[in-house]
Amino acid sequence: MNSDTKILIVEDDPSIRFGLVEVFASEGFPTATCERGDRAEEAIAEELPDLIILDVMLPGKNGYEICRDLRRAKCRVPILMLTAKGQELDKVVGLDAGADDYVTKPFGVRELLARVHALLRRARREEESAPGADPAAGGAGKTFRVGEAFVDEGSWEITRLDGSSDRLTPKEMELLRFFHRRPGTVLSRDLILDAVWGVRYFGTTRTLDQCVAQLRKKIGDAGSSPRFLRTVHGVGYRLDQPE
Repeated sequence: MNSDTKILIVEDDPSIRFGLVEVFASEGFPTATCERGDRAEEAIAEELPDLIILDVMLPGKNGYEICRDLRRAKCRVPILMLTAKGQELDKVVGLDAGADDYVTKPFGVRELLARVHALLRRARREEESAPGADPAAGGAGKTFRVGEAFVDEGSWEITRLDGSSDRLTPKEMELLRFFHRRPGTVLSRDLILDAVWGVRYFGTTRTLDQCVAQLRKKIGDAGSSPRFLRTVHGVGYRLDQPE
């Protein structure tokens, strides 16, 4: 299965880059590498990877800029960001730029592989749910309403009632679908993490909380008292649909 799944590693540190190549090779993944941020998009176009491992601090162009530009270009390839920074703000910036997940250096090989496999499983589910769709391009699809916005499942575009719009990341799209299909139901953090991040997810619930915070902004529900995507203290979240 892995032999048909290519991973592009965008990392300027040679020891980390070569180490990642060895790790993925041992799992049967073909890999390609890129050492500079200002050459990353060219490498993506040439290699057509199924998943991108993207360092934040890169020469020429940083990982946040690369990620943001890829999502603006409607590239849906899953992106796992690597960062040496442990501050929460850096993680939020990465998720807001369009990253699907992140790991903080130094990271464990088992955790990295678990996250990679989880991202690939979600990407396959997305592909199966839209037969014939190009994973690097948008397209029209079913539209549903969440909060003060309408979501196009084909293009992953979210359009608010005031006319402004945003792009959803793959993880945000999956999370929003999960909530939308269970309106009014209190969903525990563990249940959501298992369904959206995968049962082998080793991170903390803070990742989910950060993703929800980004979704609230995009559906027009940000602020101190969200009206639609509500926190159920001590349990998880509940989506209340508009009347």
